[in-house]
Formats: sequence, C-alpha cells, structure tokens
Amino acid sequence: MWLGKGNSTKRGGNGGGNGLVAVAIDNDKTSQIALKWAIEKLHSKGQPLILIHVFQRASSISASFFNAGQGLHSEPLATGRSHLERLTKDLFLTFHCYCTRISTSSDNSSTFGSILSTNKFVDLTSMQEFSFVSQDSGRTSSVSSSQIVAVEMQRWRNEEEQKLEEAKTSEEAALTTVEQERARCKAAMESAEAAQKVAEMEAHKRMSVELRTLQEADELKKAMTSLAKSDIRYRRYSIEDIERATDNFHESKKIGEGGYGPVFKCYLDHTPVAVKVLRPDAVQGRSQFQREVEVLSMIRHPNMVLLLGACPEYGILVYEHMARGSLDDCLFRKRNNTPPLSWQLRFKIAAEIATGLLFLHQTKPEPLVHRDLKPDNILLDINYVSKISDVGLARLVPAMVENVTQYHMTSAAGTFCYIDPEYQQTGMLGVKSDVYSLGIILLQLITARPPMGLSHQVETALENDALGSVLDKEVKDWPMEETLMFAKYALQCAELRRKDRPDLGKVVLPVLNELREFAEEKMGYMFFMSGANYPSPPNYNTASIASAAQVSL
Repeated sequence: MWLGKGNSTKRGGNGGGNGLVAVAIDNDKTSQIALKWAIEKLHSKGQPLILIHVFQRASSISASFFNAGQGLHSEPLATGRSHLERLTKDLFLTFHCYCTRISTSSDNSSTFGSILSTNKFVDLTSMQEFSFVSQDSGRTSSVSSSQIVAVEMQRWRNEEEQKLEEAKTSEEAALTTVEQERARCKAAMESAEAAQKVAEMEAHKRMSVELRTLQEADELKKAMTSLAKSDIRYRRYSIEDIERATDNFHESKKIGEGGYGPVFKCYLDHTPVAVKVLRPDAVQGRSQFQREVEVLSMIRHPNMVLLLGACPEYGILVYEHMARGSLDDCLFRKRNNTPPLSWQLRFKIAAEIATGLLFLHQTKPEPLVHRDLKPDNILLDINYVSKISDVGLARLVPAMVENVTQYHMTSAAGTFCYIDPEYQQTGMLGVKSDVYSLGIILLQLITARPPMGLSHQVETALENDALGSVLDKEVKDWPMEETLMFAKYALQCAELRRKDRPDLGKVVLPVLNELREFAEEKMGYMFFMSGANYPSPPNYNTASIASAAQVSL
C-alpha cells in the first residue's frame, strides 16, 4: 500500500491536498481485505483510489529472451497484448464491482496496464491520476505479454511431453510385466506337461515290469516242468544224495559263495565235486539255473567247466571240482599260501580264456554270449588249466551279418567295470560285448590291479613309456617286448566303442597263442619240476574251434 505526499494524515483529518491512496491487488481474497481496510482507514470521500496490479516476471524469462522479443512480428505482439488486457480488465472489473457495493469510486482508466516487478523501486508519484502504466526497463508491455505467453506455451508443451514420456514408460513397464507373466505361465504349463509325461512313463514302466515279472514267473514254471520231463543228458541227483555228501550243507564243506548261492566241496560217486546251491532269495536264480543246465549239458570243451549233474527240484548244480579256485583268488592271492602266478602262466591262462570264449561265440546255429565274464568266473584246476564257468546269464543272439552279431536286450546284465559300456547304454548285445570283458581281464593279468580305471592307467603308462610302473611287482622277470604287445592288444579289446575292438578269432586269439607258445618255451621243465604234471596244451586254432562248436542249442 502506498500513500502520496499530500496524504499523510488519517482518514477524516484535514490534510486535504492531492494525496493519493494506492493498493496493490491480485486475484485473491487477501487483496479484497487489503482494499476494504484502505477504504476504511485511509481513503477520504471524493479522493481517488488507485488500484495497482503487478505481474511478477516469470523466472524462466531471461534477459536474452526479452532482447530477442524486440524483433517479434506485430501479429504475435498484438495477440499477447490483447490477452494481457483481457486478463487485466477481468481482474479490475471484479474490484470495481466490489467498490461499487461499498459506495466507493474506483476509477478505471481506459488504459489498463501492469507494473512488472523488478529489483528496482518504481516511483509512481509522477504518474497522472487515474492512469496505469507498465514499466520494464523501457520495454513495452505488449512485448512482455507475448513473451510470457510463449513461455507458458513452452512450459505447457514441456509438461505434455513429460506426461507422454511417462505414459510411454508406464506402457513399456506394463508390457514387460505382461511378457514376464506370460513366460512364467508358459514355463508352469511346460513343467506340468513334463511332470505328467514323467508320471505316465513311470506308470508305463511299472506296468511293464509287473507284466514282465508275471511272464518270467510263467516261463520259469514251464521251464522247470519241461526240465523235469526233458531228456537233457546230465546226471540227476536226489536231494538226499546232496545232503548226505555235504553233511546237510555243513559249514565246514563250504568253499565259497556268489550271487547264485553258496558252493560246497564234497564227493559224489567217489569224485571230488563242487555243489552250487540256489539261494531262495536269488534274483532270477531259477532262470539262470535253467539256462546253465541247458548250455553246459549240451557242450563240451577243455576250457569250459564240466557240469556233472543237477538236482532240478532244488536248483542244485554239480560241477567238477577246480582245485586252484578262481582266477581272482590266484591273481590277488586271497587264499593262504597262494604263490604268485608267473608271467608264463598268465600268458597261458589268457590264451585259454580266449579259446573258451571263442568256442561260445562260434556255437551253431546262433552265437552264445557269456555276458558276465570276469576273474571270479574263470576257474583253475590243479594244473592251472583255466575254464569258463557261470554261463547262467549267457544268451543266444541271432547273426545279423557275417562276423557281426548283436541283439537288443530289455535290460543289461553283468558285473560293473566288466560290462560292455555300449551294451549297458543301448542294450545292444553282441559277441564283442564279451571282448570288452576279456580286455579288462587281460589287463588285470599283467597288473594285478582292480578293474576300475585300469584301461586309463595302462594307456597313460604306455604313452609315457613306463609300462613297468603298472606291471605286477610280484613278477620280477617280465619280458618287456612281449608284455608290451600283450598290453596293446588288451587295450584294443577294452575300447569303449564296439566297432573299435578287434575280432576275437582273427586278431586277438592268434596273438595270444603266439605269446602262449613263447611262454611255454621259456617255461621248459621248471613248471613240471614244481610238482604240477601239466602236459603241453594243444594249439586250438580257429578251424578246430569252429569244428568243435557245431552243437545245436
């Protein structure tokens, strides 16, 4: 609020003169209160009352913007000025009505303007009565109004652009959320489908197992019936004969035990025999019993264990007794006072195992695959003649093409570390499945080490030219050249891929026979002087084996 020089007294005083009362107003209720107070306290009747409306300069308008405004076109300037005048008239019209209600003269000049507030003090005493002017460092109010409108338009545009960007960001976030939800939904559906498939597969597998179990039980029943009535040539022993010979299966007669059941040594018909008794809880024991009786009762070979008889009602098998036990016993010296095997005996045993195995593979009309060849199933008699036993898992496989036989089995059988890896993975059984097992046994013959990782150990030693580091230390006089040849062919037999393994009859056995002959030459009469009357074994070539294998199974 501002008072002129001539109006320094209170209302009703005798000050007189040309004093002026000026009130700064704005579009709010506070301005009305200030105006009412000025009329009541300061204004005299008939005295002019000046209302001043101040437009605050926008902070965003820079000096350079005002300078640039001097060159604006006349049309934008006129538009901005008219807009400003309209706003000013509306504002003053409101206060004019208010002054009329309180019977106060409010002079509205035909020219309305605004005083832009700056940091300077504007002295209004020189202004004429009832006039309103606009000052801004010499600039016209019309230019300022146009610039203000432009600034407001730019601000509005910026706000709209910001809102648009926020809308786009929100839309992108919403789309991302939708995609994530869709992906989670898809993953959940796929997981549910996979779980359903697994459940169906498990149910199918369970049904297959149950059906196969029923079929095997039925086949076993038929097999036992047919076995009792068949004319397979073997000696039938009664359970009384077996019990009498074993002293009712006395523990002192027991010489071993395997997956099939315990083994007892006794005498039948004045002959030392090994009696193998089926354990009641043996897995697939009856089917193995039936298979072993069928195979061993119909074939004869010097390197196959001899079946003397059986008691089919109780699943008892009677074999010739092998005095030296298994190759595993001799190789790892599990029996008391067991001397280490010489390298000559090891070469001879290797050739005999390969000979007996080839005999099984060349049976007619179909090859016979052992499937469980390991040192525990290689037995040695008193003269260290090796014989293959435990053919209960053996299977006939149809010949597919010449020299290649394979057959798909529903489940793999055999012993871990000796079983063919390809057969274990695919179920494809072939004669070269036994070749892999033979390769592991050959490596054990020269190293006397466990089968786990043995191929890698020997192969590494060969690469480093250090074969002697893996050979059995119990043998001091290994012939390194021949042993190196032996190790290389053993590694070829133990290849992981079936197609990389050599042919048993055409490649492996001829080499092993040569090594056996070399061992026999070096052995001389030393072996006979040790008390083991062992005649020189015949040279079983492929032709003689093929002739001997003409049996019908």
